[in-house]
Amino acid sequence: MRFVSREDAGRELGHHLRNSGVEVDLVVGLPRGGVVVAAEVARILQRPLGVLVVRKIGHPQHREFAVGALAEGDVTLLDEKFAADEQFHEALVRVIAEEKTRLREYQKKFHRDQKPDFHGKKILLVDDGLATGATARAAALSAKEQGARKIFLAVPVASPDALARLAALVDGATALVADPEFGAVGQYYKYFNATTDEEVLALLREADESAGRTS
Repeated sequence: MRFVSREDAGRELGHHLRNSGVEVDLVVGLPRGGVVVAAEVARILQRPLGVLVVRKIGHPQHREFAVGALAEGDVTLLDEKFAADEQFHEALVRVIAEEKTRLREYQKKFHRDQKPDFHGKKILLVDDGLATGATARAAALSAKEQGARKIFLAVPVASPDALARLAALVDGATALVADPEFGAVGQYYKYFNATTDEEVLALLREADESAGRTS
């Protein structure tokens, strides 16, 4: 265990990025838990907070096992061996359709008619950790399609393999902990409760209010 909570991890990550001289226009959290980390990073870097909605694609027979990810802008990533497996093709199509519906619902809920503008901007993608890195890769591709000028990724903890894959895709990738013995993101947190939609919305409202006070 390294971090007490996502808030604690966000503060540590934010101070690390500030001390490293990272300069971005917008901090973007990946719902849900990543938004909690991102909110602390945005506060320390004194940058606006946004959200980029992503969804894992679960295996049709074992939905908790991710075989890919979706992101805004019709980005779909699939593990090649599962995408080519005809045995699960029809069931996988149904799973993807379900997750696309959920993706649209979360876009409407979290953007609140104020979708962040990435065009020409340097953005920092933040999550609470990288296991396979599938959702973060989908988010990075989405940000590119939305015209981001530069894309950076920062997480408290990652598997080295996932971090390396992301580093090859973005302009810079940082993890406070890249553990060769990585098992699961939650093992690095004392408290790793599920983040609710209401918590995400409250953090976004608070960030908006803070930006209004300082503008």
